[in-house]
This record gives sequence, structure tokens and C-alpha cells, in this order.
Amino acid sequence: MPTDRFTQTRRAAEARGRSGETLAALLLQLKFYRILGRRVRTRAGEIDLIARSPSGVLCFIEVKARADDRAAVESVGRRQRARIERAASLFVAGKPDLARKGMRFDIVTVAPLPRHIRDAWRP
Repeated sequence: MPTDRFTQTRRAAEARGRSGETLAALLLQLKFYRILGRRVRTRAGEIDLIARSPSGVLCFIEVKARADDRAAVESVGRRQRARIERAASLFVAGKPDLARKGMRFDIVTVAPLPRHIRDAWRP
């Protein structure tokens, strides 16, 4: 059964996303972050990475692979931020001890090298 063009494009995007998340996780580990989860699903949606910073802050990280950093940052729109915030609230509701030192929302861009933007937005 041949695959259509849409399916091939979707698979390529999925592969780019996975490799971008792997690069992002490696970057964060080099910065002494502890990765707590990858592609964490909640009823509100998926969170690309959840990590604990060296200072103990719980970080919810959106990973974006784009041609350049600016396009990557701009691609995280208001609706997507709200969805990630809802997903983070649901995650923390089940594990409140994880957020005792606070939480924040970061972005890691992969364009083509990974760059970590701490505290990219606030709810």
C-alpha cells in the first residue's frame, strides 16, 4: 500500500521533532539539568520535555526545530503556550512535590544548533 505525500511529510516532521528533542535533552544534560520526562502526555496535551534545573526549579520545555531561532520562538504562539500551561498544571497536580521550588516555561530552539531560552514566557 503506497503512502501518500501527506503521510511522508508527516513522518519526516516527526523524525525531525524527535531528533530535535534528543539534541535539546543532551544540551540540558550538559547544563546539569535532570530530565524527568520526554513527550509527557496529559489530557490537555503533550509536553516535549520536563526537567529539573540545577537550582531545583521544575522546567516545562517546548522544543522547536526551524530554519532559524526567530522563526522557532515565534512558532510558539499564545494558544500553544496556554495548552502547555494547562498540561503543566495537570502534571503538577499529580506530583505537587516536584514544584516546591517553583516552575517555569522554557524553549529550546534547534536551528540548526540547540539554544536554550530560559523563562521564555510566564502564565
